[in-house]
Amino acid sequence: MPTKSDSDSLPAEFDSAHFLKQLTERPGVYRMYDRGGDVLYVGKARNLKKRVSSYFRKSGLAPKTEALVGKIAAIEVTITGSETEALLLEQNLIKSLRPPYNILLRDDKSYPYIYLSSHSDYPSLTFRRGRTKKGGGTWFGPFPSSGAVKESLNVLQKVFRIRNCNESYFRNRTRPCLQYQINRCTAPCVGYITPEQYQEDIRHATMFLEGKNPAIIRDLMDAMEKASQNLEFEKAAGYRDQINHLRHVQEQQSVEGGSGDADVVSIAQDAGVVCVVVIVVRGGRVLGTKNYFPRFSIEQTEGELLGAFLGQYYLGGDAHREIPKDILVPVEVDGQALIAEALSEAAGRETRIRGNVRGERRGWLELAMTNARQTLLTHLASKETVYRRLLALRDLLELPETPARMECFDISHSHGENTVASCVVFDENGPLKSDYRLYNIEGITGGDDYAAMRQVLGRRYKRMVSDQGKRPDLVFIDGGKGQLNIAREVFDELGISDIPLIGVAKGVTRRAGMEQLIDAMTGDIFRVPADSPALHLIQHIRDESHRFAITGHRARRDKKRRQSTLEGIEGVGPKRRRELIRYFGGIQEIRKASVDEIAKVQGVSKSLAENIYAALHNE
Repeated sequence: MPTKSDSDSLPAEFDSAHFLKQLTERPGVYRMYDRGGDVLYVGKARNLKKRVSSYFRKSGLAPKTEALVGKIAAIEVTITGSETEALLLEQNLIKSLRPPYNILLRDDKSYPYIYLSSHSDYPSLTFRRGRTKKGGGTWFGPFPSSGAVKESLNVLQKVFRIRNCNESYFRNRTRPCLQYQINRCTAPCVGYITPEQYQEDIRHATMFLEGKNPAIIRDLMDAMEKASQNLEFEKAAGYRDQINHLRHVQEQQSVEGGSGDADVVSIAQDAGVVCVVVIVVRGGRVLGTKNYFPRFSIEQTEGELLGAFLGQYYLGGDAHREIPKDILVPVEVDGQALIAEALSEAAGRETRIRGNVRGERRGWLELAMTNARQTLLTHLASKETVYRRLLALRDLLELPETPARMECFDISHSHGENTVASCVVFDENGPLKSDYRLYNIEGITGGDDYAAMRQVLGRRYKRMVSDQGKRPDLVFIDGGKGQLNIAREVFDELGISDIPLIGVAKGVTRRAGMEQLIDAMTGDIFRVPADSPALHLIQHIRDESHRFAITGHRARRDKKRRQSTLEGIEGVGPKRRRELIRYFGGIQEIRKASVDEIAKVQGVSKSLAENIYAALHNE
């Protein structure tokens, strides 16, 4: 591996042709280094020669990949016996080296577990972080979050009254503690319960943690009936309460009465941010969720991102993460068969990665997808995220102050019809939806976006100049130079010279992250790095204006479609419209009819038929 001390010996430009000539076609792992000897990227390959060669083709590379290739000073490879071995080695290297161009998953230091101690008569159930081999006992987990552990322990204490104190406290008690008083413990410390009875509670608690609620309920119902037959009504009432508690828990934690174990993984990405949500389901119960925001630097599809995530999540760490039988995903994962094979090998049994599922599993997957979208929206709208992006935007545009109000305009229409303009507003807290506005554009040639932009900006900022509208600190125009020039002309006509105007053009590739920004005042065109927080904010504002414009346009178009074209014709009221539709069967057939045929409809005279015909044919 190159080091900083020998970086001066590295050539100024990496000789890829010479390197590729010598490269093997066997499976393995490759590591790319910069001139400083720092690793840039770690990847795996079924065929090293083909995979590494793909980085050095003359065209077709994504811009971010081109940036990576431009920094390469050396490549090292490690040959493996199989592609599965390559995947495992890749994940270990990503974990230890943390290359900047790989997707990086910020891992927890340790994971939450429930620990059943090894006490022979009265074991305890406690919360633990991290799993150790000391002390024996039984571990349940890992759970997706500490909240999931505490919730499960709370249920166990309510239903089975298992002690949760440490060993020294337990050994030195002479009377029951508060947990016994509030009916959360059976006081084994002072012998209020026999070891046999306590072990039965432990057995049921273990079954609960393994997701076997129906079996526990059956056991408790049998015990309740036996106690009733023996006239032990107080004991029977205790079993009844336990059954009711468990049924309530089952209602809360089950999804449509499902069963089985699965991790449900979904992904959402927007404005340069990726959110991955993992929902843990055991025994048909949703135990909890965990959210991740992995860092990535190369343009990747959702399938590629999920492939990289799954490898790191299950194989890249040294934590004892449980690998379930099924992993449910919303899209085809890049390298899906290979990852499933590696996970099966690591788990010692078959593990499947599945997307085409039905029934309760489809419900879990839709729940994960909803969570991913909502979590991402919440993250993007968080004050910390917005503030950090605002500061970056201020520095990027060299503004004297951080903008407190930003407005963005977009135009939407269908082949020139039903043109609508949107104005969305962002402040220091993110989207300010109460100030969003839609403008119906009238009196222009269909499809003339320049005229539409002139109209909406004139209507919006005439009010501001006359002190009837709020003043923005920054205005974005979703479009290129043409639309931006129109905006500049409107501002000049209204005497507005102190509000920065920025055009957001899609660029040559028309891909997210490749946007070009145009300054209306100077005419400068500049690109921003795809991982810039400032660009992420601009993308968020632009995408929101686009979404709002399309929503408004569709609403206007649908309203017009719902409105009968017979409405508005003088002399044709509801009754005659109904008769016309009834006679011809629909508006298309009325358009095909002659004046004489229309006049045959009850209540329609010859002159009215002529008016209807003229209206339907724009005569």
